[in-house]
Amino acid sequence: MSHAPESAPDAAQDRAPRPPAYGRRVRFLVEYDGAAFSGWQAQAVERSVQGDLERSLDALGPHGRVTAAGRTDAGVHALAMPAHVDLASRLNAEALRRAINARLAVDARIFALHDAPDDWHARFSCLWRAYRYDLLLTPEPSPLRRGRALWWPRPLDLASMREAAAALVGRHDFASFATQEERATVREVYSLGVRAAPEGVSILVAGESFLRRMVRGLVGTLLLAGEGRLDPRSVSGIIGARDRALAGPNVPPRGLYFVAGGYGPYPGERVFEAPPRWWPEGESV
Repeated sequence: MSHAPESAPDAAQDRAPRPPAYGRRVRFLVEYDGAAFSGWQAQAVERSVQGDLERSLDALGPHGRVTAAGRTDAGVHALAMPAHVDLASRLNAEALRRAINARLAVDARIFALHDAPDDWHARFSCLWRAYRYDLLLTPEPSPLRRGRALWWPRPLDLASMREAAAALVGRHDFASFATQEERATVREVYSLGVRAAPEGVSILVAGESFLRRMVRGLVGTLLLAGEGRLDPRSVSGIIGARDRALAGPNVPPRGLYFVAGGYGPYPGERVFEAPPRWWPEGESV
């Protein structure tokens, strides 16, 4: 089945409100295990989250492209990824949710689906995104968490990591932390926390938007600080240099989770305690 073409990412005309291409727009929250996906974006051959969702919609009638709040890389997971699609089906929202899920594989699932205003856009209406990176600090790797956390058997100084993290909060040019980025590189990070977790550490980051592999570069930089290989006081200089070689490496994707995207003011780190998995009536998650 043909789909409406996906528009250029930063074109001004894409940010203007448009009526739904097929008469109806729905928004939904999808959770997925990224291990078997090539990422969010549809690929010609490899499996993707967007591709699986669109194939599930094919049996339900004409529809457009599925658009998400963010495009995760291969191996990255999502707890509550907001997305929208325009479609012709007149099934009620709950029946539609069930029908799509019935055609999805077990590693992706829609938890909430509602009709959306005509001008609501999963990506361009989104005001902030939140991610979590999980580190497993155990003597041996965990078979049950393989693919879901990065095993890190070496000691980490959490105080140094937090000092480095504090320097990264705010509006900066994050070119030193991005990979193959062609867009403008100034972004605002609202919070960047280093939190002890059972058997490990979770790094929690939220901001308006993120550059290509920026979150993984931030985590890699905090790990250098935690191991004593980078002075936290040098972070400001790394930001100013705009040189990718000076920051930490990109950590593997398997420990990274898209936690939530928000359409109102950023609520602070409490979003990491209970990521939204529903669209409250009359409210925007």
